[in-house]
Amino acid sequence: MFRCRINVSTLIFLVVLQGATVVLLSSWYLQLSPCHSDPSGGRVHVLLLSSWRSGSSFIGQVFSQHPSVFYYMEPGWHLWKKLSQVNIRYLRHIIRDFFRNIFLCDLSAFEPYLEKPLMNHIFVWSRSRAMCSPPACPLTPRGNLSNSYECEQKCKNRSLEVAKTACDTYTHVVIKEVRIFDLESLYPLLQDPLLNLHIVHLVRDPRAVLRSREQSQGALSDDNSIILSRRYSSASTNMLYEVMQEICHSHVRINEKASLKAPSFLKNRYKMVRYEDLVRDPLGGINSIFKFVGLDMPEHVAQWIYMLTHGKGTGSKSEAFKITARDAEDVSQYWRTALSYDKVKRVQDVCKGAMSLIGYRTVNSETEQKNLNIDLLILYRDQNQMV
Repeated sequence: MFRCRINVSTLIFLVVLQGATVVLLSSWYLQLSPCHSDPSGGRVHVLLLSSWRSGSSFIGQVFSQHPSVFYYMEPGWHLWKKLSQVNIRYLRHIIRDFFRNIFLCDLSAFEPYLEKPLMNHIFVWSRSRAMCSPPACPLTPRGNLSNSYECEQKCKNRSLEVAKTACDTYTHVVIKEVRIFDLESLYPLLQDPLLNLHIVHLVRDPRAVLRSREQSQGALSDDNSIILSRRYSSASTNMLYEVMQEICHSHVRINEKASLKAPSFLKNRYKMVRYEDLVRDPLGGINSIFKFVGLDMPEHVAQWIYMLTHGKGTGSKSEAFKITARDAEDVSQYWRTALSYDKVKRVQDVCKGAMSLIGYRTVNSETEQKNLNIDLLILYRDQNQMV
């Protein structure tokens, strides 16, 4: 009996080729057809691009609570979970094509990665207000804030088709992702005539990221191994700093491509945001992001943002994806008293280029580090209208 074997490399090549072919054919068709003056149908697609422990869950929730947004939190988690043995260079192309389907509300793309084709099998699905609101679920009216705990109990076992129906009714589809380490792999999406993609690139002081990653090492261990393309027998100190180096280098690559070597199709479609600028002026910063992607600021969302960023917590202990009311500016400075100077110096060494480019001042002693009167944020504005 004849049997045909296809190895993993061949399969990956075929998947990438299929995605590229779809983009190319749709581009040709729309260029030749005069009936499609606005192929995206007026819908805006937003990729919130960041790295772990950089405040992206908070910004993602801000998008999620907006009544015009259908939000997905880190759908790339599914691919990294299922394809953990695949080299990260190949994974980025598979994730890119996966995102295209999701942006177009084709939720059948999730099916190969789910145990069952149900909405509640999507990674942290209940953090999406849209999946807790009609027509996906009757629990939360669109003009109300959602409660993820209630959603988990009352919106289970609904089909992906119901979620797709809901997605089709929103003007904005937003994906928050931390598993993209370059901009070039996203170029086909930015050139896709069916998409109107805008990229919000969120960065954070590497010293604060290091402190937060130390608190969440268990939740991030698998991701760390994929980033470094190898396995560690245990979570080692070297692993932590090597991952930080990769993250910092990725921010430099992305920002340089968007700012210094930007192709024409990136014009007005990329915005870098520093977390520290946001926490100093949360409403002003979020308004700027919303304006960039064509959203207004509903009053109930503005009140919710104020509540979350003016709480009493300091963030000294936090779960990997938990969003709680805290004093956001205090949280952004917490590393200065929580980290030893040796750790600070080491992360400054591996992230020196990124800190210089993005505008974070280094400290040269423990005294400087712990003197909170010294502002370590350098005023920075680039051609991409950074917040």
